[in-house]
Amino acid sequence: MNIEATKLELMHLLLQTEKESILKKLKSVFDEEQADWWSEMSESEQQEIKTGLAQADNNECIANDAVMKRFGKWH
Repeated sequence: MNIEATKLELMHLLLQTEKESILKKLKSVFDEEQADWWSEMSESEQQEIKTGLAQADNNECIANDAVMKRFGKWH
């Protein structure tokens, strides 16, 4: 059976069921399979984001207008 046929069969079964337990199980399978983008980043990428957030929390940031004025010729 190809993937499209399998999807159609699953959609049919999903629409027909009234069992909440089945729906919860399916939901949990999808939740488990979703990739966590944070854990897929390298440690250095995570650290850069954490640094940027800390700087923003401490008002150590530059307004967008100032950045665009300085670097606008390249944008």
